Amino acid sequence: MIPETGKVAVKFGASWCGPCKSLGVILENNPLPIPLVEIDIDEHPELAQQYNVRGVPTMVLVEDGKEVTRKVGLQTVVQLQETFK
Repeated sequence: MIPETGKVAVKFGASWCGPCKSLGVILENNPLPIPLVEIDIDEHPELAQQYNVRGVPTMVLVEDGKEVTRKVGLQTVVQLQETFK
């Protein structure tokens, strides 16, 4: 689900999460320059645990299978573009 090579943005969220839905709209209207993988924490709790997700939305920058950085909570377009470039 999360590639082991290359750079990818991973969005951990849930269908019941309002800020996750807002972040989804932001990402639809302002695509990131790297691939985006969306993970529903209710459908994939093992991945949420593996990445130590404690709150949603959580965005994780993964490069070659390793976490580089993360942002928790609703982010602005500028914050997302700066982090996930």
